Order: sequence, then structure tokens, then C-alpha cells
Amino acid sequence: MRATDRRTDYRLTFVVLCVGVGSFSLLQSMVTPVLATIERGLGTDQATVTWVLTAYLLSASVCTPIVGRVGDKIGKERMLVFALGSLAVGSFLAAIAPSIGVLIVARAIQGIGGGVLPLTFGIIRDEFPRDKVPGALGTSAALLAVGGGIGLVVAGPIVDALSYHWLFWLPMVLTLLAALAAHFFVPESPERAPGRINLGTALLMSTWLVALLLAVSQGHSWGWASPEVVGLFVLAAVVLPVWVWAEARSDSPLIDMTMMRIPTVWTVNLVSLLFGMGMYSMFAFLPQFLQTPADVTGYGFGASVTQSGLMLLPQTVATFVAGLASGRLAVRYGSKAMLVAGAALTSLGTVGIVVAHDHVWQLLVESTVLGLAFGLAFAAMSNLIVDAVPQTQTGVASGMNANIRTVGGAIGGAVLATVITAGHRPDGFPVESGYTHGFFLLVVTSALAAVVAVAVPVMRATTHLVPGPQTEAELEALKGGTAAHGRAR
Repeated sequence: MRATDRRTDYRLTFVVLCVGVGSFSLLQSMVTPVLATIERGLGTDQATVTWVLTAYLLSASVCTPIVGRVGDKIGKERMLVFALGSLAVGSFLAAIAPSIGVLIVARAIQGIGGGVLPLTFGIIRDEFPRDKVPGALGTSAALLAVGGGIGLVVAGPIVDALSYHWLFWLPMVLTLLAALAAHFFVPESPERAPGRINLGTALLMSTWLVALLLAVSQGHSWGWASPEVVGLFVLAAVVLPVWVWAEARSDSPLIDMTMMRIPTVWTVNLVSLLFGMGMYSMFAFLPQFLQTPADVTGYGFGASVTQSGLMLLPQTVATFVAGLASGRLAVRYGSKAMLVAGAALTSLGTVGIVVAHDHVWQLLVESTVLGLAFGLAFAAMSNLIVDAVPQTQTGVASGMNANIRTVGGAIGGAVLATVITAGHRPDGFPVESGYTHGFFLLVVTSALAAVVAVAVPVMRATTHLVPGPQTEAELEALKGGTAAHGRAR
């Protein structure tokens, strides 16, 4: 029996959603530590192999808000199956890729799976009892950071024991199972946004996003003053206001500019931009710092890929614990307080790395603080966004928030790469001050995120077309007594 015939228990739905989000987040980070292995395995060069990351970034940035919006309009369950199916297909192609070109195409297909995030948040809002929504949102949002951390931990052991191909075989199995479970067990959306999909504004949004992210991600290797990078920045600067103008005047906008101007939405999005700069940059450069050979450079720990991942395991555990606790904390203290605390703890943990990084125990403590911060902040941002927008815009609002965080990560990574590599030792390693200066920039962005978080107004959307069930008891009543007529609303 399809889930559309009878409302599936929300706990089963949650398991399926978590598998999907976890698989997507794993694919974001597992490939990064083994790029050199992929480069050797496919006989390519360093400049080309970075497109394995860039293609995924560009595809996910474009597809995340678009898939979320399409889900708002035609049904979140069917789009969830599509997003998970894309992850599975892309993972299969990546696992069997005979050349770097095929692998890059496969990674672009995987990027479509970015739509899993906004669809997950929308389904939780549609299907869960109201008192369970904050905790479910917090846990699923924290899984994005947890998956990123786990990817760094398991990449080395998987490659050492098997091969880099298994970095794609394993997620393929998970996402294929999740897609089948979503088809059979996740209920179809009871809420639909009216209107058509505006292809013109979707094209405009894709153009400025790709131009901006391509310039940022390739600026370090192509040269910030190169004609290609300058031209891409100019293109993004020209198309962005045109896109905003077109969306504001559209009868059926892809991204509702009125929604984007809601005070809670734009302030939380600004926090996401600043927070993304710190979190994703830390994922990228802290393992590199740990892997730097101390006997050669005088800093670092000479850790292998596997060892550096294990050293960051406490951070991942802390993120997961914070995500699990986020629901109760949000009820007791409010999501805004959690967001402020998450941003402030990020700044504190990063300050610790700047001033004390000579011993393993110091970095274990500091990265654990960062893990708690990531879990709290991810959960808070998701809850604040979902609470502030109408139910029919949950997917697109969540998608744009995730997208803005990704843009922040791309900008932060590019800036840090430039700062860290500004001074090189004769042996080719960055000087220690490059890392300390780069991490100090993240202290600044995290502190700014905390300041903006203090200014976030707490509000709940008053234009929800249909209220969801308020308690678990109400949900059970809706499943039973009103099954013949669908969900009671």
C-alpha cells in the first residue's frame, strides 16, 4: 500500500529522511581527503581533479532551491524520490567512471541531490506533530554537519581497505534504499503552492550562482585578476539584480522576494552566509593542518588521512549530540538563543585553534567545541526559517538558506586558500602564520555571525494555509478516525 493511501507513522518517515540527508552530506566531504588518490587512479592532474569538487558544488547550488520549490508546487514526496534517485545514479556513474570526465559528470548529477535538504524540512513540517518539529528539524539539520565530519573520518579507512570507488558504491546503496523507502513509505505532500514553475527566473538564478561560485572556487588557481575570473564576477554582478527584478515582478516567482525580505529570513540567511564561511573552511583546512609534517615544518602533526579523520571524530560526535538535544533546548531557550550560542562557540573554538595548536589534546578540545557549535547553529537556523515562512514556501526558503550557507563556504574556502598559501616555505608547505592568519579571519566571521544572530527577530508565519497536527495524540487521531477522508485539516 502506498503511503498516500494511509498516513505513515512520522517516525518511519524520519528514518528515511535521515538516511537521505546523511548520504548527501557524506558525498560532500568524503571525496575531499582523497583527491590525490583519484588524481593518480585516473591519470589526471591537480587542476582537473578539483573539478570533482567544483562540479558538485555548482550543481548542488543551482538544484537545491529549484528542487525545493518544485517540491512545494508538485509534491515533496515525488521530488524526494527524484533527488535520492539522482544521488544513486550519480554515485553509480562515479563508482564505475573510467575517466575524469565521466567522474565530473557523475558528480554534477549527484549535486541534484541537494534538493533532499529543503524537501526534508518541508516534509517534517507537513507530517510531524507540532511539538516534534523542532527536534526533528534540529537533528536532520545537524546531520548535514555530522555527515561532513564522518566523511572526513571514514574516507581514509575505506580507501585503504578497499579503493576510492567504494566512496561511491556505499552511498549508492544507501540512497537507492532511501529512494525506494521514500516511494513506499513517505506520505505525499498535503500542501501545494499554486502557480507554475518560472523557467526564466530559474535560468537567471542559475546563471549568477554559477558565475559567482565558479569565479570564487577557481580564482585561486586561475588568478584573481585573470580575464576569466573578472568576467565571471562581472556577469554575476549584472545578472543578480536582473534576477531580483524579474522575481519581484513575476506572477509566479521561483523565489518570492517578499519572503526573502521577511526580517527573520534575511537576518538568518546573513548568519548562514557568515557561518558557512567558517564551518566549511574548517572542514577543508583543519585536516590539512593536522597532516602537515611537524619534523619538516615545525608545526602540524604529520597525521595520515585516516589519523586526521579520527582526530576530528570528537567534533562529529559533539555535532550529533547537539543536534539530538536541539529540540528540547529550542523549546526551553528558543532557537534564537541557540543560534547566538552556536555562533559564539564557533568564534571561541576558532580563537583556541589560533592561539593554542601545539598539542593534540588542545585541538581535540577546540574541535569538540566547534562540533557543539555546528550542531546548535544548524538546528537553530532551520527552525527559525521554517517558523518564519508560510507552509507552502518551506521547501524554497530552506533551500535558499542552505544555498546561501554553501555560497559562504565557497567564499570562505577561497579566501582562506589565498591567505594560507600566500607565504610558502622552500619545501612547498605553507608557513605556520598562513594558517593562524586564515583561522583568525574565521574568528572574525563567526563573531559577526553572533552579532547578527542577536538581531534576529523571532516570529512565526501568520499565513500558514493549513495548520499541522499539534501533538502526537492529534496525529494518531488523524491517522485513525479520518483515514477515509485523508488527513483532517
